[in-house]
Amino acid sequence: MRKVLVSVLVLIALLAGAAYWWMRPQRDPPPDPRMACHVGLYRLDDGRWVDFAPVSGEGLRWRLMDGRTGKVVQDAAGKWTGTVGWSDRADPTPVSLGTCEAPAFSFEGQRGTRLEFKAVETRFQGNGETLAGRLVMPPGDGPVPIAVMVHGSERYSARTFNAFQRIFPAHGIGVFVYDKRGTGESTGRYSQDFHLLADDAAAALKEARRLAGSRAGRVGYSGGSQAGWIEPLAAQRSDPAFVAVSYGLADSPLAEDRDQVQLDLIKAGFHGDALVKAREVSDATGAVMASGFKDGFDRLEAVKAKYGKEPWWSAMQGEYTGDLVKHSPLMLRLFGPLHDEGTTWSHDPMPPLRATKVPLLWIIAGSDAEAPPEESRRRLLSVARENANVEVVEFPGTDHGIIEFDTGADGERTATRYADGYYAMLVDWIRDGALRAEPYGNAERLAPR
Repeated sequence: MRKVLVSVLVLIALLAGAAYWWMRPQRDPPPDPRMACHVGLYRLDDGRWVDFAPVSGEGLRWRLMDGRTGKVVQDAAGKWTGTVGWSDRADPTPVSLGTCEAPAFSFEGQRGTRLEFKAVETRFQGNGETLAGRLVMPPGDGPVPIAVMVHGSERYSARTFNAFQRIFPAHGIGVFVYDKRGTGESTGRYSQDFHLLADDAAAALKEARRLAGSRAGRVGYSGGSQAGWIEPLAAQRSDPAFVAVSYGLADSPLAEDRDQVQLDLIKAGFHGDALVKAREVSDATGAVMASGFKDGFDRLEAVKAKYGKEPWWSAMQGEYTGDLVKHSPLMLRLFGPLHDEGTTWSHDPMPPLRATKVPLLWIIAGSDAEAPPEESRRRLLSVARENANVEVVEFPGTDHGIIEFDTGADGERTATRYADGYYAMLVDWIRDGALRAEPYGNAERLAPR
């Protein structure tokens, strides 16, 4: 009997280990510490700005205001080489930074001077956790607008990686950037509970105002992706002067998976009836997720039995559907909660959006595969019809991040650059409170008309 018990315990331990590796949180590798001395925003001799930011792992990422970007690495001999966008394609852009001991900056044949901004480090209280923040201000003594940068779903330190803490101050905008709970030097467990994160964002806005003192002009929120759910909630719990959202969803997190599944099938060549049936599957997996892996298993098993042998079944991926249908109810009950980040799966973003009375800019990525925009576009335009303070802009042909891409013969996308006009649009709207009349690249203004 004792041997049987030991065997059962060993089996449970093995299953738990396997589940941990299957469902463990994915974290990016830390930045290369040898590159820290080169991080900064540089003014080139021809008047342009180029920012060099750390990346996860080796090298640096540079960004120009026109949206061009690439990654550079330095070999053992000190030579710098680069790749285009996020691709593996060699980039002919001439870049040289020298070494930490002997800096020798050159970009496209232009020398550059690193700009220095006043930065104040702080620790402040969020909802039950102590958060690490930083206020970065442009030169001068007068009041300036300040953008409180609200996170997406990333698990890394915003104080380390967020390039807007240099880009905005170079254009006369203050920035408050902070490590979300469970990342960087902030305490607590990483969470995707939008209400907790909205409380943290509201606390960050209050701290930004306190630190800026008399220099605080209009202070508001800016962020991308998941920030689209968090910022309107935070606006109800604070008094921002503006809300800027890029490539977020005006639909529920469950809808994100549903729409991704639909795109998966369309990409694989399935249409019509297959999409209707797949909607049943994603509704069933959504019920399991929304319950915290406590309920919905009979419904999920029923659709697996009903459609599991359909030709489109293996094409489903989505945010989580493709993973959930691979596992038994027992495995999901036992190990699903280990992967629970507290996500507010059933969040309805429309009430807080409609309640937002301050100026709101929402920038849509027109070909977003991660946050498909069709339903969000419809919803945002309905809000804009009711509220003249809402502006909706779309960059056609861009993916999540307002990023342009090439599409290979296999249908896979390779990200190449940010859309021309994206950075300028955010700068103008936050700094000046309005968009200029001239076009921002190929951006389309959907509202107001």
